[in-house]
Order: sequence, then C-alpha cells, then structure tokens
Amino acid sequence: MNNAARQVFIAGATGYMGRRLAEELLRRGDRVLGLVRAGSEKKLPAGCVAVLGNALEGASFSDKIAGTDTYVQLVGVAHPGPTKARQFREIDLKSCEESVAVAVRNQVRHFVYVSVAHPAPVMKAYVEVRTRCEEIIRESGLNATILRPWYVLGPGHYWPYLLKPGYWMARQIPSLRGSARRLGLVTLEQMVAALAFAVETPVAGIRTVEVPEIGASVG
Repeated sequence: MNNAARQVFIAGATGYMGRRLAEELLRRGDRVLGLVRAGSEKKLPAGCVAVLGNALEGASFSDKIAGTDTYVQLVGVAHPGPTKARQFREIDLKSCEESVAVAVRNQVRHFVYVSVAHPAPVMKAYVEVRTRCEEIIRESGLNATILRPWYVLGPGHYWPYLLKPGYWMARQIPSLRGSARRLGLVTLEQMVAALAFAVETPVAGIRTVEVPEIGASVG
C-alpha cells in the first residue's frame, strides 16, 4: 500500500502522544481520523478528520471508520499512579476492549497499541491492566504492533531525568543491566517516531517493540 492510500484512525488523538502522532502522520501524507467527544474537535491538529464518539462505547463510532487500515489505541488515564487502579480498569481496560471489538468489526488490517514495559517492580495495577489488554489483542486474531515503553520524557514529564545517573550505574552491573535496558527512559520524540514506523510497517501476527527498539527510533 502506498503512503497516500493509508487511512489511520487514532483513539486518543487529542492526548499527549496522540496529537503529535496525528501531526506526524499528516505530515507524511496519511489520511488521519481522530476520535473526539462533541465540542472537542478543535483539539485535533489541522487536517485531522474528527470522528465523534466515546472511547468507552465502541458502538458510538464503529460505523464511522470504514476503510481504516491501521487503528492506533492511545486512550488511557493521564499521569498514571499507584492510586489510580480503579481508573485503569474503567478507562484503560474498557477502552481497549471497545477498540479491539471495533477494529475486528471493521476488519482493520493492523492494530497499534501502547502497553508498558513488564514485569516491573512498581505500578502493579497499571501493568496488570496493560498486560490484560495485550492478551485481548492476541486473542482477537488482529495483526498488531505492541509498544512497551516504561516512562516517556517530554513536556510536563521531565522529572525522571533525575534518575538517569542511576540508570547509567545499573547498566554497569551485569545483574541489573537487563532490567535497566527494559525499564529505560524514552523521549516523546522517540515514541512518536516508533509509532509512525509501526503504522507504516504493518505486520502479520504480533510484533512487540521494547524500550531499546523505541530508543533507537531517533538517533
């Protein structure tokens, strides 16, 4: 499929990563549809087609995305934390279930999902929900790319830079090196590049992209 013919639907197109991904895909010549609630259309980047609906109710937008080649699921609780376990189940898990059902119903060729690096020593509820979402995707039979970042550095998300010396030290210790790489930090720029690459290189089956590969997306 040539780039001009690709139609990409983004659930979460007004969010932290979603808006930037939409802008990047539009720049590359893709036709981009973004899911928004009524009244939030202006939050989408110029050129992005607004699809009105509720991410927690797939029936509200399922019939509006016919012809979609790639479905990108980015809906989730902002600023995840240990106190948000219930929100993870009610929003992250529910929206994933609805998105997968919509993608199957529309015979979408490729599904892209941002999960989280695991196993991990903290954020157990968050990791459990994202892991369950991965299982739902695998059980659906969809061709999919699953990206597993740990923490994404960017506007409003800079404090983990303070942890970089600790990561460097961990990489020098053989017993900690694997975990330090798997739970490493990536930038928003790297995430957007990795997502755009996933969109432009659909797979047959399931492809999992871990932190080292995401980090290599931008030199």
